[in-house]
Amino acid sequence: MDLTTTYMGLKLKNPIIVGASPLTASFESIKKLEANGASAVVLHSIFEEQINHETKELDHFLFKGSESYAEAIGYFPEVSLSNIESESYLEEIKNLKANISIPIIASLNGVSTGGWINYAKKLESAGVDAIELNITYIPTDIDTDARDIEALYVDALKAVKANVSIPVGVKMNAYFSAPAQMAKKLVDAGANGLVLFDRPVHVDINLENLNSIQIINKSSSKDLSETLRWSAILYKKLNTSLCASTGVSTHEDILKAIMSGADAVQMVSAILQNGESHIQTVLQNLVAWMEEKEYISIEQMKGSISLHHTSNPAAYQRANYMRILTDYRF
Repeated sequence: MDLTTTYMGLKLKNPIIVGASPLTASFESIKKLEANGASAVVLHSIFEEQINHETKELDHFLFKGSESYAEAIGYFPEVSLSNIESESYLEEIKNLKANISIPIIASLNGVSTGGWINYAKKLESAGVDAIELNITYIPTDIDTDARDIEALYVDALKAVKANVSIPVGVKMNAYFSAPAQMAKKLVDAGANGLVLFDRPVHVDINLENLNSIQIINKSSSKDLSETLRWSAILYKKLNTSLCASTGVSTHEDILKAIMSGADAVQMVSAILQNGESHIQTVLQNLVAWMEEKEYISIEQMKGSISLHHTSNPAAYQRANYMRILTDYRF
């Protein structure tokens, strides 16, 4: 059974990439992931603020408008950042490249086009196989135009691409007004891959302490819908790799993602809940399903249930939407 696939030009032994998370924050954990069958890992994120700490070039975009009202004071959590962390990140990469055989993807988290972009060169020199940009910007200023926000993403990508020759992917969110056009802008700017989608941080209110809190919620298979939708829409429309993220927990989820058009998947929550051996279980179930259905490779099924096979994708989506609502009865 041929489980190999290609993502951003990287040849992977199977579609399962472990996404940036506590799982990829230590050498020992990454070794376990490799031993259990992970085809690649995305290292825990290094933040723009960590890289720029010594020169105090903190990204003002992240905080723009956050203190516009008295109620907003203290909304963002206090963080202690050290430039030492960015140097340790590079040493960690060198150690990993000397001791593991699967591809290493570095995760850069930021939004501005400041001096931190030059750090991408150091990542390449340290030996990473690719870079994933997690461009996080929450527009709190009601006067900011949507096109200006989109430009922040595109400009940050262009700046990184100008500094490195290795593949660069972008972890998108699903909240752009026109995700397909935004995806095209990113690919036109040089994105070698798109990760669909970033897992948003949830906002809540602590009624005891009377303050806002931000929570990272683990995903499950029920969160896969938007990833499948946009993988199916973008497949063959753009000259780039697609990676399904958010909601990939089982072998069924992987099959659905690949058939929708993804080249690979990122899995985190299911491994956190079930341990590194969950990767082995998923791969075994994946092979068993493919044997039963007489598939011989991942490539054979890729994009088989995408909108690439529909002459009018918009009309097709609209027709399905109407059918579901008209057929639904209490």
